[in-house]
Amino acid sequence: MLLGVATPHRLFGTDGVRGQANVELTPELALAVAATAAEVLGEATAHRPPVAVVGRDPRASSEMLDAAVVAGLASAGAQVIRVGVLPTPAVALLTSQLDADLGVMISASHNPMPDNGIKIFAAGGQKLPDELEDQIDQAVRAGSGWHRPSGPAIGRITELDDGADRYLTHLTGTVAQPLAGVQVVVDCANGAAAAVAPEAYRRAGAEVYAIHAAPDGHNINDGCGSTAPTSLVETVRARGADLGVALDGDADRLIAVDAAGELVDGDQIMAILALAMRERRELTDDTLVVTVMSNQGLRLAMNQAGIRLVETKVGDRYVLEELRRSGYALGGEQSGHVVMPAYATTGDGVLTGLQLMAQVAATGRPLAELASVVTRLPQVLLNVPVADKRAVASLPPVVAAVAAAEAMLGEAGRVLLRPSGTESLVRVMVEAPTAEQARAIADELAAAVRTASPG
Repeated sequence: MLLGVATPHRLFGTDGVRGQANVELTPELALAVAATAAEVLGEATAHRPPVAVVGRDPRASSEMLDAAVVAGLASAGAQVIRVGVLPTPAVALLTSQLDADLGVMISASHNPMPDNGIKIFAAGGQKLPDELEDQIDQAVRAGSGWHRPSGPAIGRITELDDGADRYLTHLTGTVAQPLAGVQVVVDCANGAAAAVAPEAYRRAGAEVYAIHAAPDGHNINDGCGSTAPTSLVETVRARGADLGVALDGDADRLIAVDAAGELVDGDQIMAILALAMRERRELTDDTLVVTVMSNQGLRLAMNQAGIRLVETKVGDRYVLEELRRSGYALGGEQSGHVVMPAYATTGDGVLTGLQLMAQVAATGRPLAELASVVTRLPQVLLNVPVADKRAVASLPPVVAAVAAAEAMLGEAGRVLLRPSGTESLVRVMVEAPTAEQARAIADELAAAVRTASPG
């Protein structure tokens, strides 16, 4: 037990601290995490108070957690700059632009409204490495508290009024190709980019029709956004738009649909951008960084094009680490997290949409034609609730089921089991020559997981 609530084995998951707001992720926990982060990340600023940027998404609980995070930071002596409702990549950008020592984004990204999360950035808007997360985690768990200054040393809180404009100026500066003539429908997921995403695309010259752009604190990701694109497909078809793009709740990811309403996922988007960047001699070492979840179709297409793939664990943070370590220029995930280090320190869905539309405008080719470079293998992904998500893959019945599936598929497909980074689930992924075969094998593996480790 920590601060009166049950906690997972590790506070930090794939992308920050996450849980149901006011149940697992309480104000007390948010305050402690923020204060401890200020102390850990502010160690190098002993001569002055650390500076922290704080943003949030529009879900109702983000207001409560924002208050707790700001209180924790000020309690640890940090000077806090509140930027209000902005996308996660905007908070990362402002952390860098304002020379802050850390940034905090309050959001559960694509998760349902009752959930929430705390994402922490280091100086420069960089995601934290595991060792810094562990340091914060251990200090919070120890319950030893943090240094609490008093009097004039208590942190002060200011509001930044031009955060959105700074972000928009940055975004539009990344596009040399005007988007005039491009008609786009943008699904804002009733999230953090409801105001800035349509405006960014309009400033770049596109004709924009926005949907799900009226957040009320409760409707974030509710039947909309990158994980539920049905209404986007319908709107694109009804309006005869060139394409549609869908963000998630904090706008760090994006998926697209073409004029016919066919899905264009993160793998296809990365392929389009990789080919364009290589043509402009901007793709470092002709290399694209992906995760183990990327479709075999992307691997085949990039191999044929002479582009090398470097593979990481699932999570855009691991893609980011590889991009930084090796100096590569493009990477991302099938889910739509796309990272372009020349423009951003984290995945940025609004930026990805701009770059994708710029390629449509520059080539004069429809999105469907650009995306056809990747022929996706049928893929089935099942989420299986389990008691211990990290032990499942090593259980003998599961090992045997995976071996049998791999033997059946040979080189014509692949199987992947992995624990979710944010929930008590094991994700079972199967790619096969046909959708029917992929589904059958995935069902068999899911059944083996349920039997070996019931939820």
